[in-house]
Amino acid sequence: MKHNTPLSPLPLSHLADVQRRVLSVAQLRAHGVSAARTTAQCRPGGPWQLLLPGVYLLHPGPPTSEERLHGALLYAGRPVLPAQAGPDKTDDALRYGEAMITGLAALALRGFAAAPPLLSLERIDVLVPRTRRLRSTGCARLVRAHALPRPEVITGLPVAPVPRALADAVAELPDAKAVRRLLTEAVRGGHCEPAAVVKELNRARLLNRPHVVDAVDSLLAEGRALAEDRLYELVRTGGLPDPVWNVDLRLPGGPHLGGIDAYWPEQAVAVELDTRAPRHDEDALWTEYARKREHLERLGITVVHITPKKLRESLEQQATVVRTALMAATDRDPAAYVVVLPR
Repeated sequence: MKHNTPLSPLPLSHLADVQRRVLSVAQLRAHGVSAARTTAQCRPGGPWQLLLPGVYLLHPGPPTSEERLHGALLYAGRPVLPAQAGPDKTDDALRYGEAMITGLAALALRGFAAAPPLLSLERIDVLVPRTRRLRSTGCARLVRAHALPRPEVITGLPVAPVPRALADAVAELPDAKAVRRLLTEAVRGGHCEPAAVVKELNRARLLNRPHVVDAVDSLLAEGRALAEDRLYELVRTGGLPDPVWNVDLRLPGGPHLGGIDAYWPEQAVAVELDTRAPRHDEDALWTEYARKREHLERLGITVVHITPKKLRESLEQQATVVRTALMAATDRDPAAYVVVLPR
């Protein structure tokens, strides 16, 4: 074989097409390609090119978006040796280690209309452990974390969950409109609940940025409206009697007991949506929820606590819960009389 003869790292039949086009130096070595041969292939005008440090593109043209994603993961990941792999390790886990796509690239992979197309992104955000000793370079921007979430596999690539990907994207976005569009699409599209997004934004210490706070307020209002719509659907499709909606309860001549999303006065059954979002006052907010519930139940009022996630994922089951509470009212002692006022 002459020194300038194009070389293909064979056999590669077990790899997907993109994996045949993008390989790390370790993978090339495993297929019998020496460092000298790799260098020769990457000379000006040669058939290969260096995509990222230690990662090679095995054709001379510009990389596709899929190749950039694959290359960024190969650069950032620390592959797991087969001897170190546990029974729960997939081929992707072995190939990329703990690295996963996050930020705008992760949202684009999920089809977010508010995210730029993959090819237009200058950088691919890759989430890696805090201890990973690499620098951001080329098209790969490393995002470090003390604790990594469990990735989801999309088109064969490990991708961060939507709340984490949103937080990493928002951290780099100064545009308030862009932030609001991303957060709104996440909720409207059913990708995640507002509380999960706010939790990640809080963890990332982004809730001290005014444009993020404004977007979160809109997000919570959006999530609240969607949850109320699903609660209306629960009553309608579940064949439940009509309640009084969005009311305040008060003891006659006494203190205010709190707001309720749906209330059946004859059965003394209340439904409360848990749309609180975790911020710095999460514990205080939960304590207030618990205190109100305990007070109402001492008065003989049954409180059904429903989260937006339960309404989205198990509407019929939640209707059964409410129906059971209504049917059980005949077996309970009469509740204390309360005044019902519009909220």
